[in-house]
Amino acid sequence: MCKLCDEGIPQIHSSSRRDFLKATAATGVAAAGANLFAARPATAAVGDPPADSGRPGRRYVIRGGSVMSLDPNVGDFPQADVLVEGKKILKVGPNLSAGSAGVIDASGRIVMPGFIDTHHHQFETALRSFLADGLLLPGTPGGDINYYQYILLTFAPVYRPQDVYINELFGGLSQLDDGVTTVHDISQIHHSPAHSDAAIQALMDTGRRAAFGYFEGAGLTHGPDYKYPDDAIRIKKQFFSSNDQLVTMIMGGEIYLPGYERAWQIGRQLGLEVAAHILSPFGMRPTFDLLAQGHGGDSGTLGIGSDNLFVHMTGMSDMAWQKVHDVGAQVSLAVPIEMNMRHGMPPILKLQSLKMEPNLSSDVEVTLTADFFYQMRAMMNVQRALVNQMILDPGFSQHPPNWWPPQPAGVPNPLTTREVLRFATLNGAKGLRLDGKTGSLTPGKEADILILDATALNVAPLNQVPGAVVSLMDRTNVETVIVAGKVRKWQGQLLDVDLPHLRRQLEASRDHIFAAAGIPQDLFRSN
Repeated sequence: MCKLCDEGIPQIHSSSRRDFLKATAATGVAAAGANLFAARPATAAVGDPPADSGRPGRRYVIRGGSVMSLDPNVGDFPQADVLVEGKKILKVGPNLSAGSAGVIDASGRIVMPGFIDTHHHQFETALRSFLADGLLLPGTPGGDINYYQYILLTFAPVYRPQDVYINELFGGLSQLDDGVTTVHDISQIHHSPAHSDAAIQALMDTGRRAAFGYFEGAGLTHGPDYKYPDDAIRIKKQFFSSNDQLVTMIMGGEIYLPGYERAWQIGRQLGLEVAAHILSPFGMRPTFDLLAQGHGGDSGTLGIGSDNLFVHMTGMSDMAWQKVHDVGAQVSLAVPIEMNMRHGMPPILKLQSLKMEPNLSSDVEVTLTADFFYQMRAMMNVQRALVNQMILDPGFSQHPPNWWPPQPAGVPNPLTTREVLRFATLNGAKGLRLDGKTGSLTPGKEADILILDATALNVAPLNQVPGAVVSLMDRTNVETVIVAGKVRKWQGQLLDVDLPHLRRQLEASRDHIFAAAGIPQDLFRSN
């Protein structure tokens, strides 16, 4: 028998979903067992979704939408169709012959690839808005209640496996509802193998594409069950033995932690992408410079490569940036968080100076929303603000001032809506090594598709497709969401999910986390 289970803290002793749900049901913080995933009719405005979508051999056609493929070889169409069989896209184009395939009427809609979030801490879902006024670190006004001391050092260590599960599940479903079909979940909550297994199970049960980011367990001390980073070997073998599955794995190795080289070595031995937060605070710049020179880690021989995904990349040296460019490492920007929490200015202009493009990420919902329309607008707005001021400043210095100053040499062009859409889709797929499967509406890729309502009050009339998506739309326009051919949201409603039940479980988890951490719940506190 398990001592923790006997004490009412169920642990995962099997990789099967059935056994896991049986264990967690006793706590009231399970995914409602079979009830969560039991088939039930969708609340649909018109008709039902195609039967058995996503299953081998099952065909349906998305008919008559404005199709934005994000693949230059496929192109865009004012009105066209997307034919899906099983989990893959068969054809994209006008007036496709589909035989007896089911039909999704997309007239008045925009059809495009799903959004891809390359960095999201889903385990923090129960702490949403707690740090709305806070900063990353203490020491200045606004830093009294800060991310490092409160989220990582106070709340995270008291999470139980069942807390990890419901937080991960609820956060994932929330983004699925928003049209984010793929996530890199950086779950810094791996205090034990049971915590890791709970996070993985939740990602799988959410039913969207995901990269499980195996990072450390946040906190200054750890108990006897702490197995990071070595448990990556078991996790890879047990859960990620196939290259053809919806959930994959990334190795996390934070360079501000002692002995980080071990995590990088394990990740590379397992053939995994290796990810890390790289930013101005925590004294990372000298450490990252050593990595860029090939002298990183305890051995003094560790270097960066094309297998790296770096998050934020604020405050790093020109030399290190050049190396990131030269080796082809990926860069994930979380623009709203970087600006809000004092990570440093988002380095979009630096990327552009090196002819590089980022992918986009939401980071932490303790401070800001994970909504991807917001991520795209923030990226576009900050880049254009910086560029516009660089163009205006020389004009101000002239006598008399030049009302229409020319664009100085070396100043990049303002970002366009199409560019930020690429950042949010295809670039995200490249950042997670998934661009062979998703990121664009390309025949042969898996069908991760959004159908967005362009007839809605906040969008109509439709005049420019990329502009409508980036500049006008929000979650309410996400009508249908498809992952690997399977319809997961239909006519504005998530399918087969008992959200009121899950919300009660998330609230119960929140109450436990606050109580165990000794933090009072004050709905109107100031920072």
